[in-house]
Amino acid sequence: MPTVFHRTWLQGTGRFLPGAAVDNTAMDAYIAPLNRISGRIKRRILAENGIQSRHYAIDADGRTVHSCAGMAVRAIHDCLADAGSRLPDIGLLACGSSGGDALMPGFASMVHGELAAPPMQVHSSHGICASGVAAWESAAAAVELGAHERALVAAAEMPSRLFKRSRYAGRDYDADFDAHFLRWMLSDGAGALQLTSTAPRHDGVRLRLRFMHQRSFAGDYPVCMQLGLTPDRARSHLDYAAWRDAEADGALFLRQDIRLLPHLFDVGVHEYASLCHAGWIQPDRVDHFLCHYSSERFAPVVEELMAKAGLAIPRERWYSNLTQRGNTGAASIFVMLDEFRRTHALTPGERILCFIPESGRFTVAFVMLEVEAADEAPAERSPPSSTSRPAPDGIAPPHDPADAPAALRHLLGELATIWHDYRSRAWRTPMIRKLRERRFGIEDYRQWMQHWIPQVREGSKWMREGAASVRAPYDALAGLIETHAGDEQDDYMILFEDYRKAGGEVAELDALRRNPGGEALNSYLHALAATPNPLGLLGAIYIIEGTGQRIIPALLPLMKASLALPADAFRFLEYHGENDAHHLARWLRAVEIVFEHDADGRGARAIIDTARRTAELYLMQFDHLAIDPE
Repeated sequence: MPTVFHRTWLQGTGRFLPGAAVDNTAMDAYIAPLNRISGRIKRRILAENGIQSRHYAIDADGRTVHSCAGMAVRAIHDCLADAGSRLPDIGLLACGSSGGDALMPGFASMVHGELAAPPMQVHSSHGICASGVAAWESAAAAVELGAHERALVAAAEMPSRLFKRSRYAGRDYDADFDAHFLRWMLSDGAGALQLTSTAPRHDGVRLRLRFMHQRSFAGDYPVCMQLGLTPDRARSHLDYAAWRDAEADGALFLRQDIRLLPHLFDVGVHEYASLCHAGWIQPDRVDHFLCHYSSERFAPVVEELMAKAGLAIPRERWYSNLTQRGNTGAASIFVMLDEFRRTHALTPGERILCFIPESGRFTVAFVMLEVEAADEAPAERSPPSSTSRPAPDGIAPPHDPADAPAALRHLLGELATIWHDYRSRAWRTPMIRKLRERRFGIEDYRQWMQHWIPQVREGSKWMREGAASVRAPYDALAGLIETHAGDEQDDYMILFEDYRKAGGEVAELDALRRNPGGEALNSYLHALAATPNPLGLLGAIYIIEGTGQRIIPALLPLMKASLALPADAFRFLEYHGENDAHHLARWLRAVEIVFEHDADGRGARAIIDTARRTAELYLMQFDHLAIDPE
């Protein structure tokens, strides 16, 4: 649930971007291509991210011109001037960064020292893009509770020191794309804001903080962006005999696993939809959307996912300064907010929504601000009540067809909630945890398939039983289910061949047995298929096919990296990742048939209830897979 604020305003904002803007040609003097191939990669990445200029706090020779703490101080002074405040007025300084100038002490302490400010409370938030928002929320909570009348928040980033040419000299550029990708993405800068519990009265309007919401999904996914671990994330830079050994082994490169990035936007837009359905966000009431993304190519991705959810914010209301200011990580939303404030004439009643996704280990954050007239008497704000929440017009899950008819949106919204809870819990099951933590061995893979093969074998059987149980007026549904069963009929043989290629010792397929979760799922689906018009089977197919389309493709690269097996030992997983999208398109047509005759809503409820039960049983199946869950 978001943190609600009643008595917290922004009194001022500020930013600092070091040096002159550096365009895409001039950046070679700072972050030089290392060979002919790297030049091509640079052009490709810049074409996708859309960044035209950025700022660096190093000079062309790699020497530091401004420290990270020093940039934060410059942004704070700019903010204080905007707010008309002095350092002695401040009771709390909260700072966020992915890494300051020193490993210890905390970044806020270093900024406090650089400010030469009077004694005050300090708070350091360490992370990546969302660390600045974490610092913001901690400061806002202190102001809201009355611990301090005024607080400063600052965020600063200086990745250029990690990217200068000297750090890459003598290395094979082509060996590790993940370690070079971010060189063309990130830049330096700092931003700051001042919070106050006394409603400011200047410039005709003021910005009031309404709510903040942060949620980490680190328990669900592997590390996506990191510094200090080896490429396989198995060893820390502190585990080496000396730091020079860690650097030689590549543990001090900043890396981004770009294959995981699409999942971040799935998670972020689902969280956005959840806030919309709970009444915290009303898309038609958002006047300005400040969206932090690392690349212009992700803007249409976010826009499309919002549109699929039926919760779009018109693109003309979006604001980003990425192309001209670059991606400054934790500082980006502060730099963006300051420039937005200074370049837009705001009107009382307008609402500003900030969205900050973090790829480190997947965190999403939202901030809602409201413009008030400066002479308006402060009014108490209440969280949305159940009666004030908008009707849940739904979210089509990211793995569903994009153009779902409006009549299905409520059903898709219910299913999306079930799906995302299931997905999150699946990623935390023992077997997938082992896979994420690189403890997954060939024997784990064999055991998984031993349990799974007989489950897959039963799929076409209960589908055909279900098709045979369909009666009027759902006759057309029987043909679709029968077609789907035909597609699934021989899949288990592919999986069995994969099992044998991985060294599986059970020679007869009939000798394989499901685990307790698989037995329970199998019994449930066969029993349901035997009932007249088993419409709920569409809920089971939704979960099972969704797993193949959304979870399996994310697991497959981890398996290939962990297991010394030939490529043709993963044919079943490859097939499902590529083809389940087509199966789900057929599923959508089947749901439309149900809705054509579902006057009392019983069909939709059966689909939802079965999806929920199938998710629980599928999780039970996952829970029984790991040989060594600890």
